[in-house]
Amino acid sequence: MPVTSLASLVPLATSDTNVKPPTGFFGAMADAATWFIGLFQAGGVNFMGLVTGIVPLLVVLLTAINALIRLIGPERIDKVGEMAARPGLQWYPVRYLVLPFLSVFFLTNPMCYTMGRFLPEKYKPAFYDSAVSFVHPITGIFPHANAGELFVYLGIAGGITTLGLNTSDLAVRYLLVGLVVILLRGIVTEIITNTMLSRRSAQQQQTQQTEEATA
Repeated sequence: MPVTSLASLVPLATSDTNVKPPTGFFGAMADAATWFIGLFQAGGVNFMGLVTGIVPLLVVLLTAINALIRLIGPERIDKVGEMAARPGLQWYPVRYLVLPFLSVFFLTNPMCYTMGRFLPEKYKPAFYDSAVSFVHPITGIFPHANAGELFVYLGIAGGITTLGLNTSDLAVRYLLVGLVVILLRGIVTEIITNTMLSRRSAQQQQTQQTEEATA
């Protein structure tokens, strides 16, 4: 009796090697796992883009700005803050345009708000409003000023980049509009602050007169 070879006992593989994707519960789990891993893969790709693109730029910009501050001298920048504290309409552009720009540019976010120490109390809310409104418009040209929130400008520029257009024009317009906005916000906030301070002073005087009358 001939010996049957072991190879003849193994069934031949079918020519159709395609495997259908899972369906139902296991299919949903597989899709969820693919989406979950893909989310982190996309984050990794974005992170590598930042490491090779914007991070070296920020390092160079921060180094250059620190060197520029050393050359100019911090005391000269402080003098601008002292000038901005002067009363009068002619000092509005200095207080709510020049000072916020220099503060955000040189001191960056959040140290830029410390320049308000040169201003009287009645001007500090308006200066803060101007400075905090400028930490995003400046990032288009000077990303070092607010590197932690650069994603705001990058999200805006994403559509321009997708269309294959130059983002430099957007950055310039973003900056110019921001300068106009911070000037208007500073003036309006100063008016609101003065109004509220006047009302508080009037209420305090009225209360004091009432207490003196009842005494």
